[in-house]
Amino acid sequence: MEMITSFTDSPSPSPYQLLLRALCQIPISDYVIGLVLVSLVLVYDFLEFHIVQDLLSGFRGQRVDLTFNSCSELYREVVSKCTFLHGRYMSTPWLSSPHLQTTFLRFFGRPPVFDFRRELFNTGDGGVVALDWLAPSDVLASDEIHQDANRPIVIVIPGLTSDSEAVYIKHLVFYMAKRGWNVVVSNHRGLGGVPLTSDFFYNGGWTDDLRKVVKHIRSQSPDVPLFVVGTSLGANMMVKYLGEDGKDILIDGAAAVCCPWDLLLCDRYMGRNAVQRVYDKALGDGLKRYAKMHQQFFTCLSDWNGIEKARRVREFDTSGTCLVWKFDTADIYYRQSSCADYVGRIKVPLLCISSLDDPVCTKDALVWDECRVNKNVILATTQHGGHLGYFDGMDASGVWWVRAVDEFLTVLSSSTIIRRQIKMPNSVLQASPQKSLIYKDPYIGLVKKTDNMIHVDNLTEKTTSFMEGKTQGSSRIEGIIFFLRRFMDQF
Repeated sequence: MEMITSFTDSPSPSPYQLLLRALCQIPISDYVIGLVLVSLVLVYDFLEFHIVQDLLSGFRGQRVDLTFNSCSELYREVVSKCTFLHGRYMSTPWLSSPHLQTTFLRFFGRPPVFDFRRELFNTGDGGVVALDWLAPSDVLASDEIHQDANRPIVIVIPGLTSDSEAVYIKHLVFYMAKRGWNVVVSNHRGLGGVPLTSDFFYNGGWTDDLRKVVKHIRSQSPDVPLFVVGTSLGANMMVKYLGEDGKDILIDGAAAVCCPWDLLLCDRYMGRNAVQRVYDKALGDGLKRYAKMHQQFFTCLSDWNGIEKARRVREFDTSGTCLVWKFDTADIYYRQSSCADYVGRIKVPLLCISSLDDPVCTKDALVWDECRVNKNVILATTQHGGHLGYFDGMDASGVWWVRAVDEFLTVLSSSTIIRRQIKMPNSVLQASPQKSLIYKDPYIGLVKKTDNMIHVDNLTEKTTSFMEGKTQGSSRIEGIIFFLRRFMDQF
């Protein structure tokens, strides 16, 4: 009786104590397995993997969605015949994440190896642009080349801080040259190993250099079909140029790949979460490297201390771009430089390719309605692909958008709607020769570009040493001489 009384009088354990005792009975190995599983789920969601979606679709990929005007002759005559745009895109299984696609492109893209032929083009306002050419004869055996005087030309516009050495640019250029195109990469001012020789540098909405390059190439080949392919920020510049020139455009067609469309929305997107901030910092670091290559210029015309402290693209633009180009704020620069408002004015065939999981250019900026209104524009969107990645195949040796652009331009070049410039304006056909920054004779020359080195073939030794001196940083006396030469060239 006493034993029963003492047992019933003892306090019963709380539910939390019982739960703790039960948890202590679970083996440590089970906790480790659970922690690993939770971590995998978090990483899967954080890096936006889609391997499960690919598995459920039988690794067939997702269909390419096309947005266009229902009365579009461009769709009926050209896009309807493009198998890539009417097929599926299936990313490389072990790259089933937009971040893996984008990172792999940057560090492990395995670009083809070849040599460009370089043309140094004087823009007429003190600037120099490097035009890197690749022809079918540079990549094909002699017995594979078919002579064609009217071989089409494709001008490629790289993205932010990219030049002809970028992996995605090399994939595009090499593939199209093998397919029979004459391809030229128009490097931005101060990139491609060429010094910055003007009182300003390029920005996301400045189209003058592209316009001058197109006019120069068109004047050399007035009867040849001429196309432009813009990538990333280069696509924004190209689309804006197409809208600005409208019916007076000197090209026959274009393609925009991973275009940001609205730079202000993309700026907001880049600061949204931790992953996007990594891209923002990487792009900002690229701009800072560009500024350090031309430190003498940026020290004089911008806030150098602000550039050195910049951790985001926006901070660089505030301290550099806005001051050089006289924008009051970065927001004003982004609004005025965005190409979205120019889509409705485009008068030539344009294919736009964008990925909905692009980690740099948000899908919220896509111009769906503008593409439904303009009969000259086709928007192709994919569920996956990252930013300019689009690797496919088990070995990730191919880039889907490169083949899609090539097919579109190939069908377009042989279609009945191509807008060829049969009668060129006199201002183009009678273009005056470009003046040298140093001498009065033309400053147009072909050079060989290998391993990021420029070997000048037909410029004088004095000019070569001048260019090398400018790249490494001129002395005070050389800077004065350079300024005097620049000043005298105005007369």
